[in-house]
Amino acid sequence: MRREDKNLLIDKLTEQIKHYPHFYLADTSELNAEVTSKLRRVCFEKQVKLVVVKNTLLKKALERSGKSDFSAIFETLKGSTSVMFTETGNVPAKLIKDFRREFPKPLLKAAFVEESIYVGENQLEALASLKSKNELIADVIALLQSPAKNVVSSLQSGGSILSGVVKTLSEKEK
Repeated sequence: MRREDKNLLIDKLTEQIKHYPHFYLADTSELNAEVTSKLRRVCFEKQVKLVVVKNTLLKKALERSGKSDFSAIFETLKGSTSVMFTETGNVPAKLIKDFRREFPKPLLKAAFVEESIYVGENQLEALASLKSKNELIADVIALLQSPAKNVVSSLQSGGSILSGVVKTLSEKEK
C-alpha cells in the first residue's frame, strides 16, 4: 500500500473517531464469510458502523484525533481488529452479547464509551448494562411524572368520594 493511500485511510479513520462519540474494538478473526456477513447485517440494523482496520493505521488515527489519551487501547491492537462506531454507547455491547449466543466471536478488546476507556473482554457485561443518554432521560422523566400522577389520582379518587358524600347528604335531607 502506498504512503498516500495509508494517509487517506488514516484521515478517514480519524474523521470517524471524531464524528462518533463511542467506539468498540473487537476481534472478529476466524469468522467465515457467512458469519461475518451476518454480523455486518446485524450491525447495520442496529445503526453500528463496522470497519475492519489495520492496527498500525488505527493507532495513528487515534493519536491524530486528539479526542482523548488512547494509550491504554494501544496494547490491545494485536491480531485482527474491527472497529464498531456508534452513536449510542451500549448498543455494540448488547449486539456482541446477543451475537455470541450463536457464535464464539466477536470478542471485545477495548471500548471508548462516555469519555471512558474500557479494556478487556471482562468489561462487556458492564458496558451492556450502561444506560444510554435517551434511557437516562426517560428514567428521569418517569421519576418526575410519578409524584404528579399520584397527586392527580388522589384528586380524582377524592372527587368521587366527595361526590358520594354530597349525594348521601342530599338523600338524607329528603
